[in-house]
Amino acid sequence: MVGFEARCGTTAMGIMPHTDIERALALALSLDIPFWPQLPRVSIYEDMYVQASEGFPGIAIDFDRQRLVFDTARFEQELDGYFARMDDPATFALSPEYSAVFHSFLSKELQGYRAIRGQLTGPVSFGFKVLDESLKPIIYNDSARTVLFDFMQKKAGIQYRQLRAKNVNAFVWLDEPGLGYVFSGLTGYNEQQARDDYHSFVEGLEGPTGLHLCAEVNLPYLLELGTDILSFDAYQIGFMPGEYADSVAGFIRKGGIISWGIVPTESAVLAGHTPDRLAAALSGYWEVISETTGLSPEQIAMQSLVAPARCCLSETTSADTGDRTTHECPVSSAEEAVVEKAFAFLPEVSRILRDQYGV
Repeated sequence: MVGFEARCGTTAMGIMPHTDIERALALALSLDIPFWPQLPRVSIYEDMYVQASEGFPGIAIDFDRQRLVFDTARFEQELDGYFARMDDPATFALSPEYSAVFHSFLSKELQGYRAIRGQLTGPVSFGFKVLDESLKPIIYNDSARTVLFDFMQKKAGIQYRQLRAKNVNAFVWLDEPGLGYVFSGLTGYNEQQARDDYHSFVEGLEGPTGLHLCAEVNLPYLLELGTDILSFDAYQIGFMPGEYADSVAGFIRKGGIISWGIVPTESAVLAGHTPDRLAAALSGYWEVISETTGLSPEQIAMQSLVAPARCCLSETTSADTGDRTTHECPVSSAEEAVVEKAFAFLPEVSRILRDQYGV
């Protein structure tokens, strides 16, 4: 159950292109619902997949190739020791070595915010990303997948407890770009398996449960995975399909919160927009939902957050191959500038929507 009111408040995606930890934290803390940033430019240990891997049996970091490697024989050898440590919270905690940023965030005064947020790579994305010695995603390994879902559940739990000690309205969302792959028809792990696994997974999570996806989305599918909060790239859908409206309205009527990633983080695209224009685009989505379902746009606004559409890193890692691919912004300084511009748009978009809908 979500213990705070969204009211078009501002938050953002977890990954940022910054190399200055304090600058990134200052930006995150400027939002209504701040978060601890993941800064892969600072260190490989600040990478979302590397952070999630800490403590998982059979996994090591290949520093030369800047990637994770999984060894099946090592996994089997380490299982007994892993099971023996499962009652120790330190087995699942994010250590200072694996995230200086997280621990710096925890040192801040966080009590005055309406909520605070953490994030963790979800089990589906992690399972597609990490490959074994045969270059096969570990999500296809039944033993590894079973351990993986339980492992991520426990990692999310310890992070939630650490954050909740700083603010009672803490929550952790699972970053799941890999959920886009379950519809490809080319994998041995499909959308039905992912749905079944996710329902069991979510039922065992502590606190409000959240899901974040900034790849192409099947919105009704995501809304039916059992979480309380959904964050997605709303800008890229362009318009609100009428067939999505019932799913969105049903999610909101059950008390769910949606974080609408409406501010683009590609420089050329963002240059063509103003906060007024982006607020109007999001309002247009809400009007379609209202006209189709009878749910008032005021109620939608009450249970909505506004955010950038996605991170802006020119070097991102494909969840299925581990290969580096060019994406969006060309250089680090340009990446930082466009993310900061997107962050600057957020309070204005929020104000326009709050005034429009009286929330």
